[in-house]
Amino acid sequence: MPLFSGCEAVFSKPLSIAAHAWPGYEFMFLAVRENWLDKNQVALIETRSATDSLQKLKAGQADGAALTMDEILIARSEGVALSIVSIFNISAGADMLLAFPGINRLSDIKGKRVGVEEGSVSSLILHKALEAADLSSTDIIKVPLTIADHLDAWKNNQVDALVTYEPVASQLLADGAVKLFDSRSTPNLIVDALAVRTDRLKVSYRQAIMHLIEAHFKGLYHLNTNPQDASYRMAKHLNLPPDNVLNAYKGLVLPDLINNHRLLSGNKPVLLESAAHLNKVLLQIGKINRSDTLNNLIDSSFLPTIL
Repeated sequence: MPLFSGCEAVFSKPLSIAAHAWPGYEFMFLAVRENWLDKNQVALIETRSATDSLQKLKAGQADGAALTMDEILIARSEGVALSIVSIFNISAGADMLLAFPGINRLSDIKGKRVGVEEGSVSSLILHKALEAADLSSTDIIKVPLTIADHLDAWKNNQVDALVTYEPVASQLLADGAVKLFDSRSTPNLIVDALAVRTDRLKVSYRQAIMHLIEAHFKGLYHLNTNPQDASYRMAKHLNLPPDNVLNAYKGLVLPDLINNHRLLSGNKPVLLESAAHLNKVLLQIGKINRSDTLNNLIDSSFLPTIL
């Protein structure tokens, strides 16, 4: 099947998607390693963090990225028009606030150094944790850190607590970290999605976007049907022992094709309600300076048809 046809604009370069190491995104990276993803159609750019992925989007170095919904809304507020075309995962415990032993209660973080990746989902988790502890951001000492620096900051005693996620979280918990808060307390608020520049949806990247989504679902199917083999194939990239890979997915809901349609399709997509609530939270905490109309936020037309 030819990639480009008709009167649409022709792009000679493959669709470029930025993504960092995260269990929900791993099926795309697995697809690259297993040659399920046609590199002539899609170029997966591995970044060190969500911050790096956002910078590539803003610099015009990527056509899309794997991001959380709050990161997508923040990017839209900064003038980067993005649309969600599929859902990777919903966090139900995978994003968490961890602390050194001795800091055993959420209120104990008052006056402590807390590592957080500003402008990412971590800042949202921290806001919710502080809210639950009846504290404000002025009650802690924020230490800006991207996910790439979490392990070193922890080992070098640069923080007392840290907002983090897999694959780092499992390593810190195994090292004795105390879990103070996680995304189970924020249901349906943290959603990881494939976001593509809205102007790319109207040109000849359509086939490439559909191909990438299909490759993701192929990886997810492999995990569901052959979890042990999938674990060994994903372990090295996730920097986890094979036996720990499945544990990294325990805090995640991984929507299949049917549930992607349930979340994204229809006149009033289910995800749109969550986005409206998140929009209000981001406005309230000053992460965005104007409310998003949510126009063109969701486009389910790239999802494979349910047979």
